Amino acid sequence: MENQEANVNQAYSKMAQLCSRSEQCSTDIRKKILAYEIVDEIVDEIIEKLIEEKYIDDKRYVRAYVNDKFKINKWGKIKMRYYLKMKGLSDETIEYGLENIDEEKYKTLLVKTMKTKAKTIKSKDKFQKMGQVIRYAQNRGFEPELIHRYMNLALE
Repeated sequence: MENQEANVNQAYSKMAQLCSRSEQCSTDIRKKILAYEIVDEIVDEIIEKLIEEKYIDDKRYVRAYVNDKFKINKWGKIKMRYYLKMKGLSDETIEYGLENIDEEKYKTLLVKTMKTKAKTIKSKDKFQKMGQVIRYAQNRGFEPELIHRYMNLALE
């Protein structure tokens, strides 16, 4: 019993330390705490305590994640939504984070990404070139309707 309590205190302090260094979501922290072989009820208590003390905030995590992936990795909303979903976050929380992306900057990034790709394609056939640009933009996580809407701007 004493060993269990020591494990709980150690897990809590390690997770608090981790959360103070970088943004973490509750599901990632749950997985890390489970590595300490702690009972599920106690894991929930630790996570609740971390949330109360503002070490964990899923909305703040999603906002930071979306901001980083948009500015650094230049991902589209589909790819970001997919990876956040894989982390086990709620749709409501994910949508909250994605709404923070400025639509004008998003459009500019999409067009810039497509133009950059179009310049690297050696094919002279317009349709082959368009196909490659569309596939590339979709792999980056951009919505197909936006890709088609701004395709002409990219191929100028």
